[in-house]
Amino acid sequence: MAMKQIITIQHTQSVHHTNGMVGSWTDWDLSELGHEQARRIAKNLAPELKGQSVKIYSSDLKRAAQTAAPLAEKLGIEIEYRQELRERNLGEAVGKSAQWWRENRISDVPENYIDNRPFPSAETEREVYQRLEPLCREVLDRPEDTIVLGSHGGTLGVWNILWLGLPPEAMNHCGIRTKAGAVGKFDIYDGWSRQIRLIGDLSYMR
Repeated sequence: MAMKQIITIQHTQSVHHTNGMVGSWTDWDLSELGHEQARRIAKNLAPELKGQSVKIYSSDLKRAAQTAAPLAEKLGIEIEYRQELRERNLGEAVGKSAQWWRENRISDVPENYIDNRPFPSAETEREVYQRLEPLCREVLDRPEDTIVLGSHGGTLGVWNILWLGLPPEAMNHCGIRTKAGAVGKFDIYDGWSRQIRLIGDLSYMR
């Protein structure tokens, strides 16, 4: 039975996790701890990929790119940076503090959560889903044994729903979210059966 594996890596601790600022499209670096966590993920994950053909995609924002870099170095391959893997764009909140975000966002959340726009120029969850769809098809068509996606918590939460073949409306009542540094593993068998084999695994940072 033919199988392809997709591995997701949520970026490790970023500076914005410690300074009270919004992440989103603000281009934060990893913290010192985040860099160490990324090195540990690479050390623990690389041996599993030995002998496989691997392709690495990453968000072009620094915190995701810096998380993927040690693994790419260990495997001796280049990273392809893709804006589709960026975190959700929060519009006017980009560059602001988390407190500013809480105090100034549009507070009325419609029944259709996925179409909620917390600021006039922010992305909705549906729009994140739509920008990931073409990349998901591209990933499935890749010839490599394993595809690695380095991204962000919000974006990977949408990916989890998309991967299962659920419509974006599913996010109105359910979600699969993980923490910084989490690794996920997704299998597809014979081009049709999609499975989540591992989700939210923090053990690779040990």
